Amino acid sequence: MNQNFSRRHFIRNASIGISGAIVVPTILSSCAKGANDRILIGHIGVGSRGTTELLNYFLPLREANNIAVCDVFRDKREKAAEYINNFYKENKVKSDPCLVYSDYEELLQNKEIDAVHITTPDHWHIQMAIKAARAGKHIMLAKPLGLSYPEYKILIKELNKNDVRFHYGPQQRTYDHLKLGYDIIRDGKIGEIERVDVWAPEGQSVSPPCNEASVPDDLDYERWIGPAPMRPYCPERTKNLGSWFINDYSIGWLAGWGAHPLDIMVWIVKEKVKGGYTVTGTGKIPPSGSLFDTVYSWDVAFAYRNGFDLHFSSFEVARQNGMIGNRKVEESNGTTFYGSKGWISLSRRSAESNISEIHDKLNNFPKTKDGYISSENNTMGRRFISVVREKEKELCPLDEAIISDTISHMGNIAIRTGRKITWDPKQGQVVDDSEANNLYSREMRSPYLI
Repeated sequence: MNQNFSRRHFIRNASIGISGAIVVPTILSSCAKGANDRILIGHIGVGSRGTTELLNYFLPLREANNIAVCDVFRDKREKAAEYINNFYKENKVKSDPCLVYSDYEELLQNKEIDAVHITTPDHWHIQMAIKAARAGKHIMLAKPLGLSYPEYKILIKELNKNDVRFHYGPQQRTYDHLKLGYDIIRDGKIGEIERVDVWAPEGQSVSPPCNEASVPDDLDYERWIGPAPMRPYCPERTKNLGSWFINDYSIGWLAGWGAHPLDIMVWIVKEKVKGGYTVTGTGKIPPSGSLFDTVYSWDVAFAYRNGFDLHFSSFEVARQNGMIGNRKVEESNGTTFYGSKGWISLSRRSAESNISEIHDKLNNFPKTKDGYISSENNTMGRRFISVVREKEKELCPLDEAIISDTISHMGNIAIRTGRKITWDPKQGQVVDDSEANNLYSREMRSPYLI
């Protein structure tokens, strides 16, 4: 967050909805559900992304109350609690002070909390979700899903066992033009889908040095590392770029950004991509010994047993290989569906088709001054509450999250091993390749075990 962005400006904008009207909760107490049985939420991970989602997705909701925050950085958790307290105070909402935790397991022990919003580095996602499910908390989990396939199986079991609802983080399913694209494709308007092209922004190619330093007083570094291997502290490791582009904690933008356009594909043509496939591909990784060591540029091809084809590239590669050549509006992310009657290309801020009638429908939305489609993008919290209340089905269910996440991992594994990879979803493993399977199963450091 921009440090020049004042607290008052932050809080004022938190209370303004897309229509410009002030949306103010009318809560009697943050520790009592009251007549309307509001959902009480705890936020785990309140760095830049977690705080942004708290601001845009949750604070304005009438149906929920934000009663707790947790982060291993003292300054971040205290600022998040201050935002919540000041928001309720300035909107004249009676509320007990927001609870502040450094240990997420202590937050999960709070029986008042109904649901948790998890926005931490990737290597913590699934472990936290599993323990939240065991505690009976409904879960909104940031993308990408995680680093270890065996943990996904455990999470499935715990969600079912404890009757917990799950809400995955790629927010684009809530965008109106993407929902329209879903309807058009599912209605067969471009015919039978034969293949899909997907692209996402490149990762970080240049790595900073890791100059070992003393751990800051406001950081619990032991808990930040958690289940990952312990490494010497340096400031770059625990910043956003470090958590995104160090292989101990992530597989880079293959999943971190790829989760968005891949999720759109899975959402629309799940039946075609839930089976087995082979993967081949190439990619670039910073030199050995670099602090940042995830794949930053890639070009991978997936051949499904049912005859369906997926081509997944980073943006600069997509420019070079002609993947986005049909588009008039260039975006760094997108999903293009090729059917027997034509094609539709969907991105976060644009949508196109070679069928003029469909193209016009996809662009019949308000536009920004730069000509991009303007979509309401702060509805994920409201949709999560609706899922928790069982007013609607899970918007981004776990089985679909696993499909898209595994595609990213198989691309990563094909690049790192330099060979063709065959994924069998029924067995939940790469066929006849123990090295590849070991890359999709991370050992957890004690005592951070499931």
